[in-house]
Order: sequence, then C-alpha cells, then structure tokens
Amino acid sequence: MNIRARGARAAVTVLTAGAAVAVAAVPATAATPPADPPAFLEPAELPPHPSSDWYAGPVTAGQPDPLPMCVGEALPSTASHRQYWTEYDTGALQVTVVERSTQRAREFAALNRADLADCARTVRERYPDITATQKYYGRLAVEEGAHVYGVHTVAEWGASDINLLSVGRDGRTVTIVKWGQMGTFEHAQVADFRATTVTAVDKLH
Repeated sequence: MNIRARGARAAVTVLTAGAAVAVAAVPATAATPPADPPAFLEPAELPPHPSSDWYAGPVTAGQPDPLPMCVGEALPSTASHRQYWTEYDTGALQVTVVERSTQRAREFAALNRADLADCARTVRERYPDITATQKYYGRLAVEEGAHVYGVHTVAEWGASDINLLSVGRDGRTVTIVKWGQMGTFEHAQVADFRATTVTAVDKLH
C-alpha cells in the first residue's frame, strides 16, 4: 500500500514496511551485492507507466527496507533486492533468494504463496484502520511456476492503493516481484505485471 497520510503517518509507516510500495525516492545504497547474483529486472521490463519512465536502484544484498507486503517477515538475510520507482506515486520491488537446495527453495516459495493467499486477512487483523481485499490472478507456466496476487487496501482517512505481487521459482532460486500505486483493482496492470513476472523468473537462470 502506498501511504499518503495525515497525523497517523507514524503508525502507517509500520504498515508500509509490511504492505507498501516505496515510491518517489531514490533508495539508499546499502550492502555490497552478493557475488554472481541472479539477474534482476531492468526498468523497461516493468509494467509501462503512461507518464513516466521507470528508474532503478542497484541490486543490493540483504532485506529491503521497507519489507514487502505480507512476505517480508519470511525473507532471510541472504536475500538480495532492487527497488524501482517512477516520477509519480508508482513503485516496484524485486527480491531474490538463492537457497541451498531445490527442496528448500520449493518450501520457501510455498511459504510465500501461503502468506500471500492470506495477505488481506493479515493486513486487516494487524491494522484495524485498514480495509484490505485481494484477488488471485493464477499460475504462470514459467520454469517451476509463478503465482500472481492482487491486494487492494483502503485506509480510514481515504488512501486507496493497489498492489500486485508474484512469487516464482527456478531451481533453487525464488523471486518475489511487487508493483503498486494509488488506485483500485480497476487500475491494476495485471496483464503487464504477469509479463513482468515471466521475465523476472526467466532471468533467474
């Protein structure tokens, strides 16, 4: 959820860490990227924005800050990530984890799918001033598969945001992609995001 808020912004920042897209700011450079990391999305491979180019930070070792919606708590410290943003209130994130074995990657991908399948309920329970609903947009036939979800959140003070999230796996590598902006399910670029997810998983090997 992209949060634009009143005085409750401090509390919402916590929700942003678990549910929002970081936008309109250049991410700070943190740790050195891992040696020989899987390839990440390029800005032009994200869903096209009608009024802005996409920009990207470096591929960075470690967990992103803020953490991605509903799946952030499961991310290990061995994750690597890349932040993306436009000149408007639209942003994206890719997080990739290389596990020690294919079985561990399979289990990690399944854990993330379960978290996303229950995402709206989790948000509602943790943040009573937020209403959340979600949709499942299906499985994509790429490598070992990817799954796409949409989550719409509305805050009591009127902020309305739509996020698309996906989890995909190739062998022992799992990637999570998140896109979000102000709006509702009607504003979700589902077809474009599905194509972005396929590209992201294809680039893992």
